[in-house]
Amino acid sequence: MTILATGSARSWRFRRQPIRRASIWPNWPETAVIATFRMGHGTMDGVEHRVTTPDRAARPSGAGAAVGATGGAVRAARHRARLRPEGSAVALVLCLGAGMLGGIVATASQEPEASREAVAGMVDQHLSAEAAAVVRDVVAAAERGTGRVPPPAPQVGQVLTSDDDGFEADAAGVRPAPTVSPAPEAPTAVVPKIAVPAPEPTPSAAPVPDPGSGLTGTTVEPALSGELVIAAGGTEPPGPGKVWTVRVEVEKGLPVDVGVFADAVLATLNDPRGWSQVDGVTFARTDGDAPDARVVLTSPATTDTLCAPLDTGGHLSCGMGNAAVLNFGRWVNGAEAFGDDVVTYRQYLVNHEVGHVLGHHHAQCPAPGALAPVMVQQTLSTGGCLPNGWPRP
Repeated sequence: MTILATGSARSWRFRRQPIRRASIWPNWPETAVIATFRMGHGTMDGVEHRVTTPDRAARPSGAGAAVGATGGAVRAARHRARLRPEGSAVALVLCLGAGMLGGIVATASQEPEASREAVAGMVDQHLSAEAAAVVRDVVAAAERGTGRVPPPAPQVGQVLTSDDDGFEADAAGVRPAPTVSPAPEAPTAVVPKIAVPAPEPTPSAAPVPDPGSGLTGTTVEPALSGELVIAAGGTEPPGPGKVWTVRVEVEKGLPVDVGVFADAVLATLNDPRGWSQVDGVTFARTDGDAPDARVVLTSPATTDTLCAPLDTGGHLSCGMGNAAVLNFGRWVNGAEAFGDDVVTYRQYLVNHEVGHVLGHHHAQCPAPGALAPVMVQQTLSTGGCLPNGWPRP
């Protein structure tokens, strides 16, 4: 802003007018106080005196106080000029001094180094020693008031409330290290759960039955349900002779393939060493209701039941009526008296029990070391003969 002071012999007034920056202080703001005194129709002083007046919002505390004092001096000079026209010249001088002083203070508060040099030259040139001392004191006070001059270092034990950066200090004046807030954690990506169907259990491969016995396992259960499973289908007789139909049955629950077991039984009966050479018969398998003979493989307990009233004791087999009942324990393990040849013992067991169905009875060992007749009870003892499983070996 610009304050222009004009007046006549009886009155004077101030008005505001924007001007260029003062040339002596190039860093001053865009406004200055211009005081021009006019006496009558002529100009008493043709020099315009310009001093800086910074905007009120930008003034520091020290500079604001000095400029406020300058404004008060100007207002006082104006009042005296109105009351005493003859003192206008004095008022003008006071106005000029106050404006220069305010500008010096304001400039010193903002640009201390540049204003110090300019003030020193102007003060030495235009003011008396006493006035120059006053101006220098005001400039120094302005510099201290703006905080440009660093304050004295705090004493040990002095409590500092805060610093410019806002961090609290302790009683010894030591500032703690600033706390660094941790960076926010990146959001965890949510992976949708995909239901994976449980793998279907792979069915266990069915055990391969032994082709000569039909066995799929060797566990001998002492007793089962007694329910019998008939081997399905039938076969034609393999040769000439009287045909005997045979139905093959297996107790449910035994580890035996019924079809393979049925084939093994018929293979033994129709073997050339079998009953066909002795009795002139041939065998055909059937699953009908009225077979000529039944070959039944059962658990030890069921064998005892089917063989009653004979006492098989859970160990022996039997041939009774049209049924040849084979003990499963003997089918799996053979007999100690027969020796280690379990395959031949199974052939013996079929031929011996079917021989009872055909009408043959027990026989004795003819001579030590001879082949035992098939009807000798070789499960119990061979009587000194050699083990034998065939009617016509």
